[in-house]
Amino acid sequence: MADLVLRNRQDVEDFVRGCAFYATGGGGLPANGIASLMSEIDAGREMVMADWESLADDAVTACPFLMGSIAPHTPEVLAEMEGFGFTEVVNTEKDRMRKAIEELEAYMGVTIDAIVPIELAGANTSAAVAAASEMGKMVMNGDYTGRAIPEIQQTTPYLHDKKITPISSVDAWGNVCFIKDATNYRVAERLGKLISAGAYGLAGQAGFVLSGRETKDLLVKNSLTECHDLGVLIRTSREEGADPVARVVDALGGWEIHRGTLVDIDDEDRIGYYWGTHTITGEGTHSGKQAKVWFKNEHHVCWVDDAPVVTSPDIIVIVDSETGEPVPNPLARVGMKVAILAFPSRPEFKNDKAVDILGPRYFGFDIDYRPIEETMADRA
Repeated sequence: MADLVLRNRQDVEDFVRGCAFYATGGGGLPANGIASLMSEIDAGREMVMADWESLADDAVTACPFLMGSIAPHTPEVLAEMEGFGFTEVVNTEKDRMRKAIEELEAYMGVTIDAIVPIELAGANTSAAVAAASEMGKMVMNGDYTGRAIPEIQQTTPYLHDKKITPISSVDAWGNVCFIKDATNYRVAERLGKLISAGAYGLAGQAGFVLSGRETKDLLVKNSLTECHDLGVLIRTSREEGADPVARVVDALGGWEIHRGTLVDIDDEDRIGYYWGTHTITGEGTHSGKQAKVWFKNEHHVCWVDDAPVVTSPDIIVIVDSETGEPVPNPLARVGMKVAILAFPSRPEFKNDKAVDILGPRYFGFDIDYRPIEETMADRA
């Protein structure tokens, strides 16, 4: 598999579109991801995401990520932030990631050779790639999840019992914190979220310091190329007058679960997570049916007429039904015409340990995980 190289704005927009698709509603705002990557293009730097085989076994790798809620700020929250002096952002998302990497290197006394994105997401992946580019560090063509996730234990390093701490944290306002150690991954997640919640948004954090050999075993390989190619497919389908939704479903081997109008969004910002439920009435062949999608940053459970159809670890994506553009949860609006799509989980997450931390029961639902392939075969 060749390296992925982003050379211009079209490359960037296609890449971010695909990342936002796999983000399943979470992972930050695509516009911020485009801004992060274009800052590197504008500086005259091409961004290379290297094939995993080019990583030396003795290299030192780390994983930067954006931690926190993606919920929009209400006027009340903005007033509260002003009381802390949080009025003028001093660190972009790329800055936060870069500084978190620098702080981690200084704290551990190591030079980090290569960067691995934690997930596939419009902002999170893009900021990691751009930060590494600015620092002259290798970026791997892969990630640790193959989608976006709300909690850092929902990753391949957790599945293989790798250490996540220490974790450095730099927020939008310039505050720097460290999690030296944590009892377990879930505690590290809680501490990281509380740090980000204290800063009212997304902090740039970095952890998972591993060897190149370990990293190659953990990577969801070539996933960044998948994102770019998917973004190209959606764009070119529109340009050719084809149905982008049908093309994506066919190309990725998925299913269209529901199509209609977004009629209700019940959401809240809860301790560093964006929680909520979308309600979508059916149209066309789905007329008379109603679907609901529950999210915690990302989509995790989808019901049609109150019957669960698909849950994470399988991938649930809401897209604009005409353009095929993925709809990030903070940008969802009542009245949108959307389609709900579902795809099988990555092979790395088809095991009991993954279901235990990413399945519906982990999120508090009295629902057993059932692979979407089985569900759809029965419905057929």
